[in-house]
Amino acid sequence: MLILVSGMTEADWPDVARIYQEGIDTGHATFATQPPASWEKWHQDKIEGCCLVARERGRVVGWAALTPYSGRAVYAGVAEVSVYVGAAARGQGVGSALLEALIAASESVGIWTLQAGVFPENEASLRLHYQHGFRLVGVREKLGQMERGTLAGLWRDVLLLERRSRVIGA
Repeated sequence: MLILVSGMTEADWPDVARIYQEGIDTGHATFATQPPASWEKWHQDKIEGCCLVARERGRVVGWAALTPYSGRAVYAGVAEVSVYVGAAARGQGVGSALLEALIAASESVGIWTLQAGVFPENEASLRLHYQHGFRLVGVREKLGQMERGTLAGLWRDVLLLERRSRVIGA
């Protein structure tokens, strides 16, 4: 599989939303119950230059994006990672290509800490993050309750992972 990673545009939104929904449907990717209603709502809080898509033969097969951790100036270099791979492309290196490119993009805009919240059951996501230098910094027990599907009402733990840049703030 030849994977090309590039900046995300508004034209990519239908594919991004579809892949996001596929992740939601697993029950192990997010507390979200559906993607935002529009590109504008989704994109409004993302870090410019840190929203990427992966394409295989021109088709979007995954996406990654950064959201600021906080609006406070002291945390300007800390961001939350999201990486989603379409169901048909999982296990083929798409997540790795996206996360590698996202790390480079984050450092180009001065991000020194990336963090990710991952359900313990999402073993593929944990492996991906560990392979790219993230480490476990804590367990947030019963952080939230699932709202839909067969897991509705279930309290979920979230593993807090962190990656410190070797370039920014070193």
